[in-house]
Amino acid sequence: MKKSFISRALGVLLLLVSPLCATAKDARQKVEMPPMMQEHMLDNMRDHLHALQEIQAALAKSDFDKAADIAEQRIGVSSLETHGAAHMAPYMPKPMQDIGTQMHRAASRLSRTAQDAAVKADMAPVLDDFSTLLRQCVACHDSYRLR
Repeated sequence: MKKSFISRALGVLLLLVSPLCATAKDARQKVEMPPMMQEHMLDNMRDHLHALQEIQAALAKSDFDKAADIAEQRIGVSSLETHGAAHMAPYMPKPMQDIGTQMHRAASRLSRTAQDAAVKADMAPVLDDFSTLLRQCVACHDSYRLR
């Protein structure tokens, strides 16, 4: 089960990274924002990607508390102020804002589910919530670009 999860997660991570390489035929909507904010957003997204990898590594070791902490503090609703979300939101189209909100909420749900898994020893809900979180990332990267 762990190898299957890891293989799927790596595949999803590749999907997250590949849209960052825009081509001439890139149909995603370009989001305009000041260069400093654009760099800040890209830094945030890279940190989210690192956090996803760290969550996956913690889950592979059944370190559910660590996975829960990373999910909430680095991506969850608790991270919004740290990421400056309120300052960036006005530059984002409303549907992009909505995807971002759902992504942060999904990370907070994953955090709670991982905490439950520490007690219940049931990985299925954790994997489902991890997939939901990644689905939000993929939806945004499939629809929008900064460059």
